[in-house]
Amino acid sequence: MSDSLVIVENVSKKFCRSLKRSLWYGMQDLSNELLGRRHGGDGELRPDEFWAVNDVSFELKRGECLGLIGRNGAGKTTLLRMLNGLIKPDAGRIEMRGRVGALIALGAGFNPILTGRENIYVNASVLGLTRHEIDRRIGDIIDFAELHDFIDTPVQSYSSGMQMRLGFSIASALEPDVLLLDEILAVGDTAFRSKCFQRIGEVLERAAVIFVSHSESQVSRICDSTLLLDAGTVSHLGETAEGLRHYSEGQQTPESPYRLIADKRISSIYLSPLPARIAWCDILKFEFAIAVTENITIGLILVHFSIENEFKANSIVRLDQSDVLELGGGSHVLQFELGPIQLAHGRYQISISLFDRSGKVTVTQALNAGIVEITGPVGGGVSHFFPMTVNFDHHEIPSAR
Repeated sequence: MSDSLVIVENVSKKFCRSLKRSLWYGMQDLSNELLGRRHGGDGELRPDEFWAVNDVSFELKRGECLGLIGRNGAGKTTLLRMLNGLIKPDAGRIEMRGRVGALIALGAGFNPILTGRENIYVNASVLGLTRHEIDRRIGDIIDFAELHDFIDTPVQSYSSGMQMRLGFSIASALEPDVLLLDEILAVGDTAFRSKCFQRIGEVLERAAVIFVSHSESQVSRICDSTLLLDAGTVSHLGETAEGLRHYSEGQQTPESPYRLIADKRISSIYLSPLPARIAWCDILKFEFAIAVTENITIGLILVHFSIENEFKANSIVRLDQSDVLELGGGSHVLQFELGPIQLAHGRYQISISLFDRSGKVTVTQALNAGIVEITGPVGGGVSHFFPMTVNFDHHEIPSAR
């Protein structure tokens, strides 16, 4: 007998963009099923329909962890819902062997007016556990969730983080053969996330795990392989590092346009060309030159790293009263050195901001001023702050950008 706990063969699921058409198609499909016919327009798309998941196949054995990755709307959650039996595929076959524990959405499966303790009993009963089995495990569930003071409080009063704690604790503590996790660690604090990863490692000794996350570092940490979905189709299935590389490359969209926001006392600005590429743990060096017509005081300097306008890292220099930069009329150059840079492989947009003495009023900003490719380990970046030194000099400013 095969040791595969999850078998997915040519699974497809389509949805309709129009509510009215969706209701009509649903009635047609129900009638066809009752008559023993194939539903769904004979496998073809009807007007306003689209494939949310299209011809996906994979197998997962005991002890394996599959990272399910892709952009928002790629079909990850739809696939997980089909695996958990919440929705039916329009084509293909899914076989799940053993008990399935799932945390697909925060609060899913919780009755908001019941207490945390009552929801534990309800969820465990749905998974087939007896009252005696639940009594034996409820202490461990509450201890892991760290909700002793709130376990007899209605779940509707829980924060998203508390719901995640309780949901993960239930899903992982009931000895599932297959564990499905969909972006649930995004709201947890650092200490609890570490506990979750340790628990996932324990679950993997006896089960299979499918882990959905946009965090490349989390996926690379626990997943043996990755399945990359692109508009519902499989773009990659195999080695984790290779899958994350494809995912990172797919994130590279047309860059946001350069924008300059400057105080009226600044007559011109020049940013030296950024290096096109630097390696993991290298130092990023560049110059930011400004010409001012009146005195300006700089008390805070910020360099911001982002991908698709999503924050990735910052470097900040906050100057005290004795170190503030007093820029008199004329040309000035700030020489930046940032690093060591420890970000996952990818292309990062750089923005530079200078603030006044209070650190609240913007003197000048160069938004999306340049692109730097970090050739670091795929999924290996964990730092969100880098040391930065700024040398101050006076000399002629180059031609303004």
